[in-house]
Amino acid sequence: MRRRTFTLIATCAAVRPLASRAQPAPPVVGLFVAGQPDPALFLKEFQDGLRKLGYVDHKNIVFEIRSAGSTDPERLRNTVRELVGLKPKVIVCYQTPTAQAAKEVTRDIPIVMAGVGDAVGTGLVASLAHPGGNITGISTATAETSAKNVELLRELVPAAKRVGALFNANDPFSKPFLARIHAAAPTIGVEIHAVPAHGAVELEAAFAEMMKDPVDAVVIQPSLGSIRPAELALKHRLPAASPNEPFARSGGLLAYTSDQPTYFHAAAGITDKILKGAKPADIPVQEPARFNLVINTKTAKLLGVTVPPVLLTRADQLIE
Repeated sequence: MRRRTFTLIATCAAVRPLASRAQPAPPVVGLFVAGQPDPALFLKEFQDGLRKLGYVDHKNIVFEIRSAGSTDPERLRNTVRELVGLKPKVIVCYQTPTAQAAKEVTRDIPIVMAGVGDAVGTGLVASLAHPGGNITGISTATAETSAKNVELLRELVPAAKRVGALFNANDPFSKPFLARIHAAAPTIGVEIHAVPAHGAVELEAAFAEMMKDPVDAVVIQPSLGSIRPAELALKHRLPAASPNEPFARSGGLLAYTSDQPTYFHAAAGITDKILKGAKPADIPVQEPARFNLVINTKTAKLLGVTVPPVLLTRADQLIE
C-alpha cells in the first residue's frame, strides 16, 4: 500500500511540469520605433489599449520593443530584422519610416501601422478599404494637417510671408507632406522654402540653412522629433508648428494634429483582431476623426506673439 501511494505521488509530481510545459507560450508583439520622435506616448497609449482588451504583459502577451535610434533606412531595416528573428505574431510600427522598413523586410508577418502620414500616398497599402498584403492600421491625416499648421502660423503671425518647411529626407512621407504645403501656400498667402534634413542629426545644419535667407516661421515634419526642433526654433526666435501634439508641449508654438491617444488605441484594437486570427488584408485602414489644436502661450510670450482671442477659444489645450 505504501509503495502504491509513493508511486502515485511521484507520478503526479512528474506530470505537473509536463502539463505546465504543454501550455502555449503567449504571442509576441513587436513594437517598432525609430527613436525620433519620442515614442513614449505611443508606447503608453498602445499598451494601455491592449490592457483594456484583457492583455497582460508576460501573461497572455509579450511585448518586444525595438528602436533604431534614427530614421536612417539601413538602421531601420536591421532593427526590424532583429524583431523578425523573434517570430512575433504582429509587428506594430510607429511612424511612416518604420512601417516602410518593416514592409521591405517581411511579407509574411502581419504589420500594424500605429499612425503613418499617408498610407496610400507612400505606397504602404493599395487602398484604405482594401489594403492588401500584410499591412493595415491607422493612416493619419498628417498631410492635410501640415497645411493647416501653416495656415494657423499665418493667423498667429500675420506678417509671416516666407515659411520654412523642414522635412525629413529619410521619410517617404516627406513627399505628401511637402505637396500639401506647397498646394496650400498660394491661398494662405505665403512662400514656402523647403529645407531637408536626413534625420534629427542634421537639424542644426538645417536651421542654419533656413537662416541664411531668413524665413518668418517654420513648419516641421513630425518624424524629425519634438524636443530638439522646438529648442532650435526658440533659439532662432522662429514661430514654429508641427502636426505632432508633443511638439507644442516641448516648446513649439503650436501643433494641429489628429488626436494621437485615440488612434493609438484604435491600433491596439486592430492588433487584437489579428491576434484572434483576422488577416491584415481583410481589415480596412482607419483614419482619425478627431483633431486637436495645442498652443503654447508661454512660447508665444517669449517670441512676442499675441495669440488672437479667436484662437485661444478654438484651442483644445493651452500650454502656459
